[in-house]
Amino acid sequence: MEQRLREDETVKVCSPEFLCWLHAEFYARMPEEFRRVKTRSGGEDWVKPGELRECEVEVGRHVAPASASLPRFMQRFSQCYEPTALGPAQRLLGVAAAHHRLAWIHPFLDGNGRVTRLFTHACLIRVRAEGHGLWMMSRGLARHRDDYLAALASADMPRQGDLDGRGNLSDKGLTHFCRFFLTTAIDQVEFMTRLLDLDAMQERLLAFADLLVFRTAAPKETRHLLRDVFLRGEVTRGEAGRLLQMPERTARRHVGQLIAEGVLVSNGPAAPVRLGFPASHVGYYFPQLYPAGVELGKW
Repeated sequence: MEQRLREDETVKVCSPEFLCWLHAEFYARMPEEFRRVKTRSGGEDWVKPGELRECEVEVGRHVAPASASLPRFMQRFSQCYEPTALGPAQRLLGVAAAHHRLAWIHPFLDGNGRVTRLFTHACLIRVRAEGHGLWMMSRGLARHRDDYLAALASADMPRQGDLDGRGNLSDKGLTHFCRFFLTTAIDQVEFMTRLLDLDAMQERLLAFADLLVFRTAAPKETRHLLRDVFLRGEVTRGEAGRLLQMPERTARRHVGQLIAEGVLVSNGPAAPVRLGFPASHVGYYFPQLYPAGVELGKW
């Protein structure tokens, strides 16, 4: 999806064509058993990748629009929420509102939540508010799942009197959902900002180096090497030996062990070394984002 958006600036992310393409790309990769779903009548049906549903569905207390009306709903959705058709001040609010409205329409037999979150990521790319891998809206929604579902449900409510908007759905409910959505986005940005603070990151890295020394055969000077690699981006093999304060051959062996463990990475035997982020160690660098406490490899 990201590649397609990079290569084609003309793609309209709210169009039925793009949304059906997203669904098709996702479900074409799904094992067959996950494409079988139970219908409202208690029977079974098959999800057709990229095709709008042809039956009626209920999700909790929400009765989705009739299948026959889906083409009209999808066309209206595209007209209202396409980011390029909105002004700068409206675009972020449009992303939040579109997230709920697409989930409410429930255009596919299954996979609507996943497609809606992928679509939201596409919208953020289009309005140039994407996290570039540093933060993701889906992660924020997952971290506050109960509040997310409650906010969606509040926006599903019918209009509560003459002062609650002019459509069939509650304007107050949609406002509540948009506020929750944008607050969650800000929370994710601030969370990652704190997590990537250079001073705090250096302290976590040094603590991890001390753990390596305690639990493995790594020399205590490993903390000096990891600190310099982190602060400078990379160091040469000769500098690595100097930082480890040991003979060249012994230093080369220890650097090789660090590379084998994924703590350091390098493009070749004589190339400089950089900091690595193996899945088994990354929880120590980024607590609360990945689980820490996993066993270190045996040296």
